Amino acid sequence: MAKTIDLNGKLLIAMPGMGDPRFAHSVVFMCAHSEEGAMGLVINKPTGDLWLRDLLEQLSIEPGKDAPDLPVCFGGPVEHGRGFVLHNRGYHSAISTLDVNDEFAMTATIDILEDLAEGRGPDKVIMALGYAGWGPGQLEAEIAQNGWLTCEADTSLVFDTSAATKWEAALKKLGVSALALSASAGRA
Repeated sequence: MAKTIDLNGKLLIAMPGMGDPRFAHSVVFMCAHSEEGAMGLVINKPTGDLWLRDLLEQLSIEPGKDAPDLPVCFGGPVEHGRGFVLHNRGYHSAISTLDVNDEFAMTATIDILEDLAEGRGPDKVIMALGYAGWGPGQLEAEIAQNGWLTCEADTSLVFDTSAATKWEAALKKLGVSALALSASAGRA
């Protein structure tokens, strides 16, 4: 199936009728979208008990005095033991950084954790374990079946809005009230 929409750098907003409870009220930042499939990070579901300092300790990386105190998010159900860092475009890893668009980049190599530990990392960061992935045409089908809304991502919504209010803030960006959403699809 040919890709008809470009979701790179966009947000997916889970509809109330989302069949997969792991994605209920989720906001997903889309890092990659092509005819081969799609990859994104859930950006509004902190694990609640895991912080960047915990990960650094597990990886034997000593946090410096300037290391940020960041919660770790559930990034998605795929490779949930692998870390991904969504960040602003001012930082580039010496090993590998994916530039998503003019505002956002994603790095999944250990050197960004070392840089964060030393206070040399990017200014704006969301740390996630795991990612959300879709095969060819799968995401487009979920959107067509009323599973997701899409909207533009901006750094304020992604990085500065609290995880607890990000879903409603993303809906508001579209001019949609959470109370007005229907959980069922229909055809006119």
